[in-house]
Amino acid sequence: MIVVATEDFEVYHGVVNELRDRGVAFTTIEPGDEWPEGADVAVIAAGESVEIPDGVDVVQADPDAPRRAVEAVISTLRGGDGRTVIGIDPGERPGVAILHGDMVVAAFQVPTAEVGEIVREEVEDAVNPVVRIGDGARLVGARIIDDIQSVPVELVDETGTTPYLGSGARGMGDVLAAVNIARLDGEEIESRTIEPTAGELQKIKDRSREESDTNRAISERLARQVATGALTVEEALAEHDSDTATDESTGDADDPDHEEHETADGSG
Repeated sequence: MIVVATEDFEVYHGVVNELRDRGVAFTTIEPGDEWPEGADVAVIAAGESVEIPDGVDVVQADPDAPRRAVEAVISTLRGGDGRTVIGIDPGERPGVAILHGDMVVAAFQVPTAEVGEIVREEVEDAVNPVVRIGDGARLVGARIIDDIQSVPVELVDETGTTPYLGSGARGMGDVLAAVNIARLDGEEIESRTIEPTAGELQKIKDRSREESDTNRAISERLARQVATGALTVEEALAEHDSDTATDESTGDADDPDHEEHETADGSG
């Protein structure tokens, strides 16, 4: 049984709402009241002094992070080891799964630039955390790894991690793959240096053309900077447009030695 025993209104409100959203049974008491029989886990506010019976586990909740407290409660009830494991399926919009022990406690699908911040928030005060990232989408994966600091990272063979998606499950593939990746042991690494292939650079240039208002692709130099994470496609397009405007104003556009800018038909 989960018992919420706190005088902190913010903690009470946040934890109770989280428990209700997850359909978890619980009871509440005022600190100092008689404890119900069968209490297993008590939730109190961080730093709060509450007399708790012997044999009852305690989770201290931060008013700004009730979800994390509820995740710790559920993990404790299920007898998990409490280890936080983050699985990442890299791609255009990576799937991210947060596991406490064997239980999936949160899942996300976000732009690549947001993955690092999610990891930092989820591993804060976590017990023995590890990040496991799939070895596909090499360039995206390398950027994510570079953005993660002070957390052990394992590179996982992601072959077969994306499940078959039946009716109604469309769009869930990356998140479910992230769950599977989190459950596989990988090779611990600190960084991943990737030299982009010609095909990978071409995909970036094609994407830049699709996003360009003038239907022009960025140069290979800028595409390489996008590939390494030094620029986003949007930033590369802005620099490309600035370079083009400068070239036209100085007459460099007519210089045969100047780097060509591709147009939609592939001509210079």
